[in-house]
Amino acid sequence: MSESVLIVDDDPVQRRLLESMVQRFGYQPIVAEGGDAAIKLLTGPEAVSIDGMVLDLVMPDLDGLGVLARMREAGLNIPVIVQTAHGGIDNVVSAMRAGATDFVIKPASAERLQVSLRNALATKALAGELQRLKRKQDGTLTIADVITRSPAMLPVLKAAEKASSSAIPVLIEGESGVGKELIARAIHGSGPRRAKPFVAVNCGAMPENLVESILFGHEKGSFTGATERHIGKFVEADGGTLFLDEVGELPGPAQVKLLRALQEAEVEPVGGRKAVKVDVRIVSATNRDLIADVKAGRFREDLFYRLHVFPISVPPLRARREDISALARHFLTRVAAEEGKRVNAISAEALTLLASYRWPGNVRQLENTIFRAVVLSESEVVGVNELPQVAVQVSSDALAAQPLIEPSPAMIASWPEPEASIARDHSAVASMAHSLPLTTAQGDVRPLDEIEREAIRFAISHYRGQMSEVARKLRIGRSTLYRKLEGLGLEDEPVH
Repeated sequence: MSESVLIVDDDPVQRRLLESMVQRFGYQPIVAEGGDAAIKLLTGPEAVSIDGMVLDLVMPDLDGLGVLARMREAGLNIPVIVQTAHGGIDNVVSAMRAGATDFVIKPASAERLQVSLRNALATKALAGELQRLKRKQDGTLTIADVITRSPAMLPVLKAAEKASSSAIPVLIEGESGVGKELIARAIHGSGPRRAKPFVAVNCGAMPENLVESILFGHEKGSFTGATERHIGKFVEADGGTLFLDEVGELPGPAQVKLLRALQEAEVEPVGGRKAVKVDVRIVSATNRDLIADVKAGRFREDLFYRLHVFPISVPPLRARREDISALARHFLTRVAAEEGKRVNAISAEALTLLASYRWPGNVRQLENTIFRAVVLSESEVVGVNELPQVAVQVSSDALAAQPLIEPSPAMIASWPEPEASIARDHSAVASMAHSLPLTTAQGDVRPLDEIEREAIRFAISHYRGQMSEVARKLRIGRSTLYRKLEGLGLEDEPVH
């Protein structure tokens, strides 16, 4: 999903012009006819998520300065670009003091508005990313810091919020790379233990002969190479949270000792003479089917039930495509700052390409893709040319899954007899997918307006009547879409 920009202007002509420009820039326009309508959209019971705003200063009901004041009272931190006519410099100064990010002179040129929007949104993203990184280092990353716009993630966030206020053991399930550790950190940072340590252990990366030492510690001289005393991860996380990543990879002997540590709330260091009491909240994660492992005897059933008290399942990235663009912009902001690159945006075409890919490696693969794109980029905007591997994969996937055009009876009749059976098979396969015949039953090419009518009708049904999305996917302006609907007689058809 592209970033949303709220356009606030009482002039309908100006609203349509701005809406067209904002949509052409690759953003999702949302319009309000005045200041009161804008505040309702921002703070009302059905408030929508807004990334940026273009605000007219002079309006009859609540003017631009009044909107900025209401936003400040509500604690809304949205970049605002104000519009003013010539001679309104005093109002501009007042607006900038009231929190506006930038200003444009009416009528604003497309180039000037695009640069202003891009810079404002990039500055906001960078500030948010710096705060998020600071919270991550401090161990105070919260559930609100999880970047998502997908309905599929709402149950995950609600479950994490409930788990955060308790010490209940949590098992986070999901494919590799979906962000299980991020959820674990958010649970820790949102709960009463946030001031205590968050210690992460990758159970699959520990050598089998050192698992016990790493988790529970060892005394000096307890085995060959133990030249110093080591307290272990359990003691290191005392009072806080111990995150056991890929817990299903633990070898059998380590599972026994882990179970005892959880039952007794104490650990016994290798070579130690007495057990050490620990107060640790356990959050574990796995990309395996632990139930299947239990049935196969690869994972202890009693340990499974100790860990599987509060399961949270994180969906893969392909099941939450609404998150792809937001995550891509998040990674771009961070990587550009780390690499010292002046890259601050991703083109609409590149975002469409990213959203078309299945991402078998999930969020981690997307992060690495954006890293490579930022390094390759020679301008301030990442485009399709910086995503060659994704483009090749999407093209091959599209060819493999391309819906076939159903042949007309006249076309089948014109084919040689030996191939007629093949043609019938071809037609049968095509009928299983959505098909758009290009010829009539008599073999004539269908009129262009009929084909266009069916294509638009299908797009409206496919995107459930969301006209901004329909126009964006068809790569036409929304006003053009409405003109076509009227011209093709589709304006009164119900959405299915």
